[in-house]
Amino acid sequence: MLIQHRYNESALQSTRPEHYTGARAFFVAVNYDCDYLLAGGGAAGLSLAYYLSCEPRLRDKRVVIIEPQAKDQNDRTWSFWADSPTPFDGIVAHEWQKLAFRSPDLEKVFDLERYRYKMIRGLDFYRFVRNALADNPQFAFVQETVISIENTSDGVSVGTATRSYSARYVFDSRPPEITRRPDKYRYLLQHFVGWEIETDRDVFDPTTVEFMDFRGAQEQEARFMYVLPFSKRRALVEYTLFSGSILQKCDYEVFIKKYLRDTLGLEQYRIEAEEIGAIPMTDHPLPATSGAHIINLGTRAGRAKPSTGYAFKRIQEHSARLVAALAATGAPPADPTGDRWQFRLFDTLLLDIMQRRGETTRDLFTELFARNPVERILDFLDERTSWAENLQVMNSVTPWPFLRSIGHVLRGRPGQRKL
Repeated sequence: MLIQHRYNESALQSTRPEHYTGARAFFVAVNYDCDYLLAGGGAAGLSLAYYLSCEPRLRDKRVVIIEPQAKDQNDRTWSFWADSPTPFDGIVAHEWQKLAFRSPDLEKVFDLERYRYKMIRGLDFYRFVRNALADNPQFAFVQETVISIENTSDGVSVGTATRSYSARYVFDSRPPEITRRPDKYRYLLQHFVGWEIETDRDVFDPTTVEFMDFRGAQEQEARFMYVLPFSKRRALVEYTLFSGSILQKCDYEVFIKKYLRDTLGLEQYRIEAEEIGAIPMTDHPLPATSGAHIINLGTRAGRAKPSTGYAFKRIQEHSARLVAALAATGAPPADPTGDRWQFRLFDTLLLDIMQRRGETTRDLFTELFARNPVERILDFLDERTSWAENLQVMNSVTPWPFLRSIGHVLRGRPGQRKL
């Protein structure tokens, strides 16, 4: 349903310049009102915008995207596995048909059948979506910071440093604001430093992603190497941890250098790019909405999977779900995310184990990859498995860590490491 735009047409005409085009014409025409306002123009905001642009039943909706950054830098990469075409296959930087898992007790390379593991560079994604929307009069970009979002009687009011906007619905992908409750929930980070390196000799297998290499010291935490080879001489080599606090940057670099030297036999290489990040891993509730007309997106809506940190494909599924409902009914779905409770429980149990005894994460994943087809594991991590398949996965791992964590869940108190 179109909102009723509140402005005085004669007053507007008296102040309207004659030659407005693009975003300026959009704003003059609607007096800063819109149907959908997207607070944030990163992965979640731009994904939703792209899906909106592809839905012909919503072509009469006006959309404003407010993002403080220009998004003209390659500030991150996203990896995911997919078994069907995606809207962004044209900008996939590389894809792999094999996946390797390594630990002291298991080294195995899996041929992917249904799936392909894919990587997209952030800058390519930003450019792709912005170019797709550039000539679409539905959309307008504003480079500002959203400082307030408030429900009103018939929509939402959004404030920036320069003015207010009214919208029928707001989709908020700003970072979540969490008041930590460590007595009730679990709070970890997936944190990493990665180097994209170039070598002068053939070292890497560009058909195989090194999904998890747990052969290094665990230091009472889950620590592994993650390698995305783009050619025989170029790869992203990343040191990743699941733990409660980040390290000094030099500490990550020590382990990357050790891996390159001791595992790959590399002393000489060029660092072409660097990636640094920290992704929240928590079972703290992240609501899908903040009122009848405010729908949360991305990390704010819990789209980063709590036990793995993977978010990109979950963001796409969320965007598609929202747009389908908006097109069919004019409103977001009653259940915006479609999350299933059993997978939330699995995430909580794994987080509890990581928080209590992070170093045993290596043993858990070793058992998973030793005793399950790789496609079943990826389906499980994607929350696509049936009850029977979930039972097969759970029966493949040592039960005692999970039974202890179930006890913590039933008592409502997270497990803690015993010193």
